[in-house]
Amino acid sequence: MTRSAFEAQLDQLRDAVLLLGVDVRDAVHESMLALRQGDLRRSRGLIEHLEVVGRQRWSIEERTIVAVAEQQPVAGDCRRLVGFLEMLADLSRIGDHARGISEINALMGATSAPRRLGFLPSMADKALAMLDDALLALRRDDAERARHVLHADDDLDRLQGRVYLDAFRTMIEDPALVQEQTYMLWVAHNLERVGDRSTNVCESLIFMVTGRRESADAPPSGGHPQ
Repeated sequence: MTRSAFEAQLDQLRDAVLLLGVDVRDAVHESMLALRQGDLRRSRGLIEHLEVVGRQRWSIEERTIVAVAEQQPVAGDCRRLVGFLEMLADLSRIGDHARGISEINALMGATSAPRRLGFLPSMADKALAMLDDALLALRRDDAERARHVLHADDDLDRLQGRVYLDAFRTMIEDPALVQEQTYMLWVAHNLERVGDRSTNVCESLIFMVTGRRESADAPPSGGHPQ
């Protein structure tokens, strides 16, 4: 395979990863809409769709592994292929968290009125904004945008803290709502993990572009891109 053909293959793999990212992003959004409306049918449909998304993940991963095995990638190419594999794992887990929210909705049961979710919609908005930025950074090979996502995780953690505080206060004031508020805590955990997985995607992107490993919890490590 010529160099130009291999670069085109890398671009196709990146596009496939991006499409998977958009799919799981939409799944998180849909899971929160279904939760607010108590729409069990919507949740069941989303769970079925995520099974298809899971199969797409394995297909893209297989194509990436074949590219490693069949070509002779240089250091920068290897980083890109390894980065794709890391991102696929994290994006797949974001899909799992969307599924988790859908399953929580099923446990809570149908409702005829929109649920009051407190700070959960704000958490969802923040987590999805982080994922949107992570996907845009991947599309543009933009390490600087990816770094901004790493630091946005603190805001999501603060929102999670407010969800927890409100839930525990509600439990104390009305013990009949303990089960409902426990479900809200589970949703908050899933949304927090969406944010964490988005930062992981950005860490992989930074490594792909710069050859250095950086994280939200540690200063940039040494090393030089090849």
